[in-house]
Amino acid sequence: QVQLVESGGGSVQTGGSLRLSCAASGYTDSSYLMGWFRQAPGKEREDLAAMYTGSGNTYYRSTVKGRFTVSLNDAKDILHLQMNSLKPEDTAMYYCAAAEVAGGQRPLRADTYNYWGQGTQVTVSS
Repeated sequence: QVQLVESGGGSVQTGGSLRLSCAASGYTDSSYLMGWFRQAPGKEREDLAAMYTGSGNTYYRSTVKGRFTVSLNDAKDILHLQMNSLKPEDTAMYYCAAAEVAGGQRPLRADTYNYWGQGTQVTVSS
């Protein structure tokens, strides 16, 4: 059974940085799709970034590209989200998601994913 565990959330001031991690276990495939999403109170879930662990191809929401970066560890089982120049509007619960690789996928759509972590809270104060 696939499990995803996020870590690295916390409280920072505007302009600060955080690095989130998502540890994946239980996958039998050599390659899969992993993504990061967030949801603030009263708002819809928002896609952020995604990566195919096999090819290394990455995808970013336009509004975070350049500030947020995804990367994978050497074992290809931990996906990081480096977040720089954080703003109060980045405050949200951040979720990691994963899916088996399939044709026609849309990496930045939440309905592409069938495995989700419990989330880690990020709070940015002004």
